[in-house]
Amino acid sequence: MLTTLLRGLAAASLAVLPLTLSTPAHAAETLPLSEAVSRLPVDAESRDGYDRDAFKHWNSGEDPADGCHTRNEVLIAEAVEPPTIGPRCRLSGGSWFSYYDQVEVTSASGLDIDHMVPLAESWDSGASAWTPQRREAYANDQGAAASLVAVTARSNRSKADQDPAEWLPPAGEVHCRYVAEWVATKLRWNLSADEAEAAALRETAAGCPNQSVTYEPAP
Repeated sequence: MLTTLLRGLAAASLAVLPLTLSTPAHAAETLPLSEAVSRLPVDAESRDGYDRDAFKHWNSGEDPADGCHTRNEVLIAEAVEPPTIGPRCRLSGGSWFSYYDQVEVTSASGLDIDHMVPLAESWDSGASAWTPQRREAYANDQGAAASLVAVTARSNRSKADQDPAEWLPPAGEVHCRYVAEWVATKLRWNLSADEAEAAALRETAAGCPNQSVTYEPAP
């Protein structure tokens, strides 16, 4: 009788086990840039209904207890020389290297945090169908180093919301890296590319035979 009861309890436990196990995270994948470009879905883009306020940023960041919002957390993480962190996460000192234009910056106020794939471009490419919570996660994504990058305000505002068919960094030697990070971000968030963008990515990738792309799908 007792043996039968124990077997029944064990069977019941096994029956509910799949419901209580968490889904394993997707593993990061590394592949050549040309192959990564070929994985991007190609589709027409539409900016209908776009509003920058649909992407809440900057939020309280990865560690709400540190008193720093996402912008400052990125600045701290990407500093070449760490800044001093004062009350209310006020940053002073420190230095950064803006890779878009190869410029050293010694004041946090001289930097913008660029969304590698701009918010408007992400909207055009699939984010218009997301929930507000997912758009907030995208706008504050620190889960991949390429998603948010500290660069000079001048280079960021020159880029604006343009894709690589329209804009590449002024420093030509970083074009392979930039396109790889653009593609990695789009793959991470399952965003599409339009025809002109895809053609520009293929053209750049052809000149970057040694460039790889590493990405992990967003949660």
